Amino acid sequence: MGNQSEKLVELVEGGKNVVIVLNSRDHKGEKRNEYLADETKAFNELGFNVEELDLRKFFGKEKELEEFLRKKDLVWVDGGNTFLLRRAMKKSGFDNVIKKLLKEDSITYGGFSAGVVVLQQSLHSLDMVDNPNNISEGYESEIVWEGLGLLDFNVAVHYRSDHPESALVEKEVEYCKNNNIPYKTLSDGEVIIINGDDLKILK
Repeated sequence: MGNQSEKLVELVEGGKNVVIVLNSRDHKGEKRNEYLADETKAFNELGFNVEELDLRKFFGKEKELEEFLRKKDLVWVDGGNTFLLRRAMKKSGFDNVIKKLLKEDSITYGGFSAGVVVLQQSLHSLDMVDNPNNISEGYESEIVWEGLGLLDFNVAVHYRSDHPESALVEKEVEYCKNNNIPYKTLSDGEVIIINGDDLKILK
């Protein structure tokens, strides 16, 4: 959640029901369950009721997914493999549903790493950091290069941080510069907060 977890609580405006999406880690086996346990504890400490949203259970069931999410206040999307996450979002219809609910201002979206960069217009350049061919059982091999298009700029996460991917992120930034793509950088701990037309980056 970075250094601004209280700001996340404010954005939800009293809502208590959060779902965690871990599909970016579907190739991680038991490690996935450890992330879920740690994050559940963190959200419980903030006063949230926590449930996992496994998008695989909604593959081909976009209407049911929308009905499910309409009962929730916050969807939190984990880091991991962005391309695997994007596949799950497309096959479940999450990409369509979240755009609709955000436009209605009926849910809050939060996340980190892959959960942030998947919101870009395009996932090109992210293959410098993530393996686009990482798949898990139930997934198709076709790579989805289109992001959700909710951001009109790219985000370079783990920028100049104590993170194993930080050196590769420098290449992402160079890609943006060379291709005249607007971008913002996020070092670990920093957060982007978007509320309506207001955008802030906080350390």
